[in-house]
Amino acid sequence: MEAAFAVPQSQDRVRYNNPFIWLICSVAALGGLLFGWDWVVIGGAKPFFEPYFNLPEIAVRWGQNPVARLLGLNTEAALSGWANSCALLGCLAGAILAGGLSDKFGRKRMLILAASLFAISSLLTGWAGSFNQFIVWRILGGVAIGMASNLSPLYIAEVAPAALRGRLVTLNQLTIVFGILAAQLLNLTIAEKVADGATVQMIAQSWNGQYGWRWMFTLVAVPSAAFFLFAFFVPESPRWLVKNGQDDLARQVLARIGGEAYAQAQTADIRKTIAAEEVARVPLRTLLQPKLKRVLLIGCGLAVLQQWSGINVLFNYAQNIFQGAGFGVNTVLLFIVITGLVNLLFTFVALGTVDRWGRRSLMLFGCAGIAASHVLIGLAYALQLQGLAVLLFALAAIGCYGMSLAPVTWVLISEIFPNRIRGTAISVAVSALWIACFVLTYTFPILERGIGTGNTFWTYAGICIVGFLFIRAFVPETKGKSLEDIERQLLKE
Repeated sequence: MEAAFAVPQSQDRVRYNNPFIWLICSVAALGGLLFGWDWVVIGGAKPFFEPYFNLPEIAVRWGQNPVARLLGLNTEAALSGWANSCALLGCLAGAILAGGLSDKFGRKRMLILAASLFAISSLLTGWAGSFNQFIVWRILGGVAIGMASNLSPLYIAEVAPAALRGRLVTLNQLTIVFGILAAQLLNLTIAEKVADGATVQMIAQSWNGQYGWRWMFTLVAVPSAAFFLFAFFVPESPRWLVKNGQDDLARQVLARIGGEAYAQAQTADIRKTIAAEEVARVPLRTLLQPKLKRVLLIGCGLAVLQQWSGINVLFNYAQNIFQGAGFGVNTVLLFIVITGLVNLLFTFVALGTVDRWGRRSLMLFGCAGIAASHVLIGLAYALQLQGLAVLLFALAAIGCYGMSLAPVTWVLISEIFPNRIRGTAISVAVSALWIACFVLTYTFPILERGIGTGNTFWTYAGICIVGFLFIRAFVPETKGKSLEDIERQLLKE
């Protein structure tokens, strides 16, 4: 599984235009920043918009609707899960759309479209007049998140030289974490202190309940506007250009990255991996060819594992977890910021190690570390050793995740698919990721009430152990190899 390919000598002697490479990848990674910001902002707003919309009353009304009863949306817990997970339906739609549309119209145009959707949806969500409107605009924001989660790592992987690709795709995860931390800090700054013992009605009538949560969503429009403007100035992906018969334009982009000789060699190598009859749109049935299906299953397995490792519940349901551990609303908001800082710190660890230690080693370490941390969280709840113990074990899990599954999954998904199917294949893998995330986010309140918080985290620990075995058996090491070398390796096995 780990057969190595030597890096071509010609690549060893290339002098890359690092400022240009990092600049265009940083612009693409703004999609990651918005992904993280828009995804996590709901965690800080949740204690305030739920009382504002009066979810218990809505649950009673929805309970009279046969469709709502069929979907299980007739209890406060189910509605809370729905409010937190509805954006994932948009994420799924965005990931599906991004694959086909980016293959047809290019990566750059779709990045611009994603930025537009971020700006529009954040304003509409922030000033929604009803719970139904809130749900609709959150789903639209999810479309933007789904597109960015697909397009940003895809674009970066296709412009980055092999020697830098791990760090550059991890840069996208770093901006996701910055976005998460920015949202958490702004939520903490915006929210006025809640009096101890405040009732739901008091919170609903407070400034936080009336306006604070609205500004938490609205401020996403600021970085969205910056992303929209900067995206016009990045070049199109050279691999997309070759795939669409625009070799001369591809050589121009590659020449700015590594010089004329690099451009000629890379264009020729890309062309070799793309059949002459290939066109912009890749039929899904192409992915079901035996060798391609195997690679697709690896990508989807990694995507599902990243979500079912359970870490996102520590972000999206921090209120439930930390309040259940005995902390008040104000302390919970502070702890949410601490989780973001730990996530950021360990993402820097990934940035410095992914091209030295390798993808596979980091993923194996992450699965083992997260599993152990979840076992300890479950044990803390089982023995009623809550309070600080739960926070420390949660931070350990987030740290392991931040240096492994969080960034490296995106690196691998952006690397392992062949040139001719990359856009569509990444779309399928990212769609699997968002389906898994929806299942995780929607079911957590139900599992927590059904089997208890401790048993829920032990379930996530078991999934991480299965993930460890899956990576050990099927995931190859890809560090230092060109996308074309990775393609040849995986299709040969």
